Amino acid sequence: MRANLSRLAPVVAFPVLLTLAAWARADSPTARKGETNRVVEIALDAGHPIADPFRSVEVDATFTTPSGKSIRIPGFWAGGNAWKIRYASPEVGVHRFVTSCNKTGEVGLHEVKGEVEIVPGAGTNSLYRHGPLRVAADRRHLEQADGTPFLWLGDTWWMGLCDRLRFPDEFRTLAADRHAKGFNVVQIVAGLYPDMPAFDPRGRNEAGFPWAEKYTTIRPEYFDRADARLNELVDHELLPCVVMAWGYHLPWTGIDAMKRHVRYVIARYGALPVVWCMAGEVNLPYYLEPGFPKGGEKQTKDWEEVIRYARSINGLGRLMTVHPTGIEPLSGRLLYPDQGLFDFDMLQTGHGQREVLAPTIHALRASLEARPIMPVVNGEVAYEALLGTIPAEIPRMMFWSCVLSGAAGHTYGANGIWQLNRRDQPYGKSPHGGNYGLIPWDEAMNLPGSKQIGQGKQFLERYPWPRFEPHPEWATWAGSENHLPAEEPYTAGIPGDVRITYVPLARAVRLTHLAPGGRFTRSVFDPVQGTTIDGPPVQADAAGAAQVEPPAGTKGDWVLVVKPEAATPR
Repeated sequence: MRANLSRLAPVVAFPVLLTLAAWARADSPTARKGETNRVVEIALDAGHPIADPFRSVEVDATFTTPSGKSIRIPGFWAGGNAWKIRYASPEVGVHRFVTSCNKTGEVGLHEVKGEVEIVPGAGTNSLYRHGPLRVAADRRHLEQADGTPFLWLGDTWWMGLCDRLRFPDEFRTLAADRHAKGFNVVQIVAGLYPDMPAFDPRGRNEAGFPWAEKYTTIRPEYFDRADARLNELVDHELLPCVVMAWGYHLPWTGIDAMKRHVRYVIARYGALPVVWCMAGEVNLPYYLEPGFPKGGEKQTKDWEEVIRYARSINGLGRLMTVHPTGIEPLSGRLLYPDQGLFDFDMLQTGHGQREVLAPTIHALRASLEARPIMPVVNGEVAYEALLGTIPAEIPRMMFWSCVLSGAAGHTYGANGIWQLNRRDQPYGKSPHGGNYGLIPWDEAMNLPGSKQIGQGKQFLERYPWPRFEPHPEWATWAGSENHLPAEEPYTAGIPGDVRITYVPLARAVRLTHLAPGGRFTRSVFDPVQGTTIDGPPVQADAAGAAQVEPPAGTKGDWVLVVKPEAATPR
């Protein structure tokens, strides 16, 4: 995470439903059971020590589903003589598998055969009940595997796998708070963090670092701890958006080690309901590099090779994106000529106040106009309380303006949480010498913006929002008062049915493209308090226009809902 300062003044085992300690050899197929969309773990044992096991051994498993589909997924070294395969499927029935190892003489790892019986799942967890994310048929929205619409509302915990957020109590407290407020995604980095050099003590968890120094080998004990945290998110119905690494780590690890890191993360977590963000600030060089923040072109290009490799081993088909830095084009997909690298686009559009709105909307619309069509999420903008200067109204405005302009969702961020400040242990200085603020995570958790944006999501979900399309032509300012670029009403809806307009200032709006002479119901949602009030009907003139005033006493933004009087109440 890089703020645009110019704009600002105990070991826990992987707690899956079924952990299968028994391993099957080729001459002893064994049936195992798991529930739909939940992780089934298959443990393999080499039976003897192997020199340099992480780098010298690769194990894969090919599953044949009941419908005949073939799925190949990587396995991972779990420490010592152990390797594991983690699998999940929405398809009920018997799934047969066979492993393959690049060292074909390893009988405990190569050509091990077995079966997994997937049975219908139980329980109420929405991530398991409805399945992992996919792109909806319109290519603009996200949905779950069974077609359930998914309005992305993310929170930013970049460093959430380190031990500055204590597990389980503090981690669980924050997860429960976000779930209660309506968040359904957490953006979290798989150990190679932003805003610090490699092997900085602030990046440790209870088991140390994710890699040995000089990147000679991965450290499974680090990821044992990460297992518990990621599973805790899923238990709270928070889908992990797992960031493989911050972009500037690639020149340090080299392409080969980064591919191994990515393979390990996909093997270990791909059976969870996750999405992959291939790199954070993929085009941003390390903070102390000459010419910073420019000069990341080679790094960006090298990441392309890693991304292509990741796609080749992403057998369970988890969605993939990349996070850019806050330099034009502000879009991950637009950094690469091959627009097919990603399933959805992620933006970073700047940290500041109202002046950030114009570049945000410009970047969003540029992505929406690009081809092929794909969903767009603003993954970083205007963190609340960053440097103590960004009030709740700014991230609130970014949420409403983006979602009503066609975004498939939005990610919020709070200073104090992305770095995980503690009262007894502030994060401290960033590599460039600055400090983003001292607010601790448990105070930042209660900043008002998170509740207000959660209320906004819950309000939109009262309507058939996946059918909404942006219609900026449907509303303008009623007067000619001065305002900042892009500081205008934002409208989306369904022609002839419903329209929702976010009004960022306490001013009257002029609605257009209404049915001439028609009458319309009016209600106003307060985006701060989360309350809705009904108002008098709206009467369109012969040209299909009407002026609507904000409710009495309105001092800031407001949300207007207009429907034809004959429309069926929702």
